[in-house]
Amino acid sequence: MERTVTHPIGDELLIGYAAGLLPESYDLMVATAVSLDDDARARLEGFEAMGGALLAEAEVAPLRSDSFDKVMERIMGAGRADTVHVDVKTPRIDATLPQPLRDALGGDVDTLRWRGVGMGVKQIVIPCGDDEATARLLSIPGGQAMPDHGHGGTEITLVLKGAFHDGDLRYARGDIEVADDAVEHMPVADVGEDCICLVVTDAPLRFNKLLPRIAQRFLNI
Repeated sequence: MERTVTHPIGDELLIGYAAGLLPESYDLMVATAVSLDDDARARLEGFEAMGGALLAEAEVAPLRSDSFDKVMERIMGAGRADTVHVDVKTPRIDATLPQPLRDALGGDVDTLRWRGVGMGVKQIVIPCGDDEATARLLSIPGGQAMPDHGHGGTEITLVLKGAFHDGDLRYARGDIEVADDAVEHMPVADVGEDCICLVVTDAPLRFNKLLPRIAQRFLNI
């Protein structure tokens, strides 16, 4: 039986995604989260249907009389698209990363080029084409505590493998934690297996103590 997500993604992000208002890094976060949460996917479909209903009631923009003919001309003039590509791989059924994230990174956790950043932590910075936020994939050894820090903006963490504890709360695969400038926390990965997370931040993090150079290099924001 599929695990029920305990800490689901919020409606605000789903509405922003449905309306096309989010930066690319947040779009990646939402697409990945809903692929792990049936309830979130259903909520997103509801918001998209609501948006479609609102568009149906909007005033229709006038079109040129030859608009349809122009569209058909472009369709007929386009070359035939190949339906089979030799470079398309068979979808993996044992993948750790959901499809949206595998598409963005070009592979799964065992085929990617990770960069060690100290304390056993590895990361991959994900190019998203926007300057409003930074997306990265983190792999944290089981039992490892992250540096104690606060936030000048927002940090959204989605667990993809393993789990971590933050205070009295536990976050496992599919769970989302949102931290902002009112939160100071120190997540600790569960003992037993590495915790792999997708993390999106829209501002540098604030350290509560003087950390060693290796911890500063870890965040590298």
